[in-house]
Amino acid sequence: MSAQDFLVELGTEELPPKALKSLGEAFLAGIERGLKAAGLSYAKARMYAAPRRLAVLVDGLAAQQPDRTVNLDGPPLQAAFDKDGKPTQAALGFAKKCGVDLALVDQSGPKLKFSQSIAGQPAVSLLPGIVETSLNDLPIPKRMRWAARKEEFVRPTQWLVMLFGDAVIDCHILAQQAGRVSRGHRFHANREVRISSPASYAEDLRSAYVIADFAERRELISQRVAELAKAEQGTAIIPPALLDEVSALVEWPVPLVCSFEERFLAVPQEALITTMQDNQKYFCLLDGNGKLLPRFITVANIESKDPAQIVAGNEKVVRPRLTDAEFFFKQDQRQPLEKRNERLANVVFQAQLGSVYDKAARVSDLAGFIAGQIGGDASRAARAGILSKCDLASEMVGEFPEMQGIAGYYYALHDGEPEDVALALNEQYMPRGAGAELPQTLTGAAVAVADKLDTLVGIFGIGMLPTGSKDPYALRRAALGVLRILIEKQLDLDLVEAVGFAIGQYGARVNSAGLAQQVLDFIFDRLRARYEDEGVDVAVYQAVRALSPAAPLDFDQRVQAVQAFRQLPDATALAAANKRVSNILAKAEGTVPDSVNPALLQEAAEQALAAAVAAAQQAVTPLAAARCYREALAQLAALRGPVDAFFEQVLVNAEDSAVRANRYALLKQLRELFLGVADISLLG
Repeated sequence: MSAQDFLVELGTEELPPKALKSLGEAFLAGIERGLKAAGLSYAKARMYAAPRRLAVLVDGLAAQQPDRTVNLDGPPLQAAFDKDGKPTQAALGFAKKCGVDLALVDQSGPKLKFSQSIAGQPAVSLLPGIVETSLNDLPIPKRMRWAARKEEFVRPTQWLVMLFGDAVIDCHILAQQAGRVSRGHRFHANREVRISSPASYAEDLRSAYVIADFAERRELISQRVAELAKAEQGTAIIPPALLDEVSALVEWPVPLVCSFEERFLAVPQEALITTMQDNQKYFCLLDGNGKLLPRFITVANIESKDPAQIVAGNEKVVRPRLTDAEFFFKQDQRQPLEKRNERLANVVFQAQLGSVYDKAARVSDLAGFIAGQIGGDASRAARAGILSKCDLASEMVGEFPEMQGIAGYYYALHDGEPEDVALALNEQYMPRGAGAELPQTLTGAAVAVADKLDTLVGIFGIGMLPTGSKDPYALRRAALGVLRILIEKQLDLDLVEAVGFAIGQYGARVNSAGLAQQVLDFIFDRLRARYEDEGVDVAVYQAVRALSPAAPLDFDQRVQAVQAFRQLPDATALAAANKRVSNILAKAEGTVPDSVNPALLQEAAEQALAAAVAAAQQAVTPLAAARCYREALAQLAALRGPVDAFFEQVLVNAEDSAVRANRYALLKQLRELFLGVADISLLG
C-alpha cells in the first residue's frame, strides 16, 4: 500500500502563550487518535506550534484504509423464527442492524450470522474529518467568534494548509479553504509562503523567519540566554514555565542583554525577580553567590538592525516597575513589622474562627509548645508566630502577593529580630508544594507545623471538611506538609498532644467532640498515598496504622522496619502465625493471663517456645523502646522455628482449662512482642 507525508497547519491570530504548548500537544494527540481509529497506519507524527500557527506533520501515512471484514452474530435460530418458520422481531431487527434483507443473512448455523467485506476509504476523504474533530476537541476553556461567522475557535483563523504528498486536500475547516499557502514572520517576511511539500514545511517557514518547531525555539532560547548570562559573569534564572511562555511569544527569537540601575538592588531581590519574570517575561541573572545582577535578558521577536533601541525600550519599560517595588519597600520600613498586627486584628481569617491576628496569636502559642517538643527555642518560635502574618498588611505584599513571608523576612531583619525568627516568617509557608523545600531552622519548622495544625483544627472544628473536588483551605496540602516536615527533618513530635493543644486554643469556637481523632485520622491517612508512591505495600502501612503511633517520625520508622522485615525469608510464615494467634486470642473466653506459669508447660514444643519468647523479651524490649525497630524485627524472625513447632505439636485448646489458659498466655506474650513494632498479622 502506498504512503505519503501529510501536513496540516492552521493559521490564526496570536494564540494564548501560556496555552500554546498544550494546544499543540493536544492537536497532535487528536490527529493520532483519529488516524488509529480510522485504521490509517503511519511511520511517525510530530507537532509544530508557534504564536500564529498550530501544525502536525505525519510521515509515511497510508494512502488508503485496508479492506476489512465485519462479522456479526445474531440471535439463535429458535429465537429468530417461530414454530411456523416465520421470522421474529429478533431476526428482522438483526437484518435491519446489518443493513440488508433477511434473505442475505446466513441461516445455516445454530444462530444467524452476517459477514460483509468493506473496502477501505482513501485517506484524503477521511483526513478533513479527523482534523476537524481534533480541533473541536482542543482544551479551549472559552472559544470566540469573529466577524459575522458562526465558527468558534480560541482565536480567529487566517489560513489553512492541508497537503497529502504534493497535493492539496480539498476541504473547508473553521472558515478557511485548505491550500498550500502559509504566512511568514509578521515583520521580517509579511508575505505568503508556499509550502512545496509536507517534508519541506519547517525549512520553507524558516526562510520566512519563522521557526515553527516549538521545541527548537525553546532550546535555542535556553542556550542563547545561558551563553549571554555567562558572558555577563552570571547565571540566568530560567524557570521552565517562563521558558515555555517566552517560546510561545516569538517566531524568530533574538535574546538581548539589558540592564537596570544598581540602586534597585537594595530592594529584596525576590521582588525584583518576581516583577521582571511575571510582568515583563525577562530572564534575570545571578552572580556566583546567588545575588541578583543589575542585568536581565529579554527575547525579541525580530532581528533588529539597531538592537540598542530594543534594549533601551525594555530598560525604559522595566524602570517604573522596579521603582514601584523600591517605593513599597521603603514605605513598609517606616514602621515596625509587629505594628501591622493592629491592622490584621480587623482582617477576617474565617468568619467563625476570628481575625488573622487571632490566628497569629494561636500560632505563636502553639509554635512555642511545638518548639519545646522538638528541641527548638520556644520563646523564639512564639516570637516568630506572633509576627508570622504581619507582612500580609504590608504595601509590598499588597502589590506582590508572591512576596508573603519573604517580605516579612527582610522587615524582621530590618527591625533587629534574630536570624531564625526572620527566616521562620518565610519558612512558615514551606513546603509550598509537592517535593518543595522544607524549613531549615527549628524555629521555622515549629511555626510551619503550628500554622498548618491550627488551620486543620479550626476548619475541621467548624465542619468544613474537604470533599473529593473541593478543598478551599488546602487541608490536604497542610497535612502532607506537617508529615513531610516531621518525617524528613527527623523531628519527634507527638501529634496527639499537639492537636490537643491546638484544640484548646480555639475553646468554644470549635466543636471539640471527636475533633482530635478526626484531625489525626485525616493527617495519618495522607501517609498511605505517600508510601504507595514510594513503593511500600499498603499492608505495611496498615500493620503500623493498627497501632496508632502518635508521632509521624515514629510511624515512619516502624514502616521502614516492617518493609525491611517483609524481605526476610521467615516473614511470611511469621505473619501467618501472628494472624492465627490473633484469631485464637479473639475467640478466647474470659481474660487471658498476662504471665505464663512454667509448671503448666507440658509439651516440649511449648516449653521451647516459652524459652524463646522469654529470651526474645529480654533482647527485643529495649530495642523497641529505643525505636531500633529493624533490629527488633530481625531478632523476632528467629522465633519462626519454635512457633512452627508449637503449632505442629501442641493442641492450644487443651481440655484442661488451666493448661489452655496458660497456652493462651504464651501466645499473648508472643503477639505482644510483635505488637511492639507493628501488627504483622495484617501482612498475610
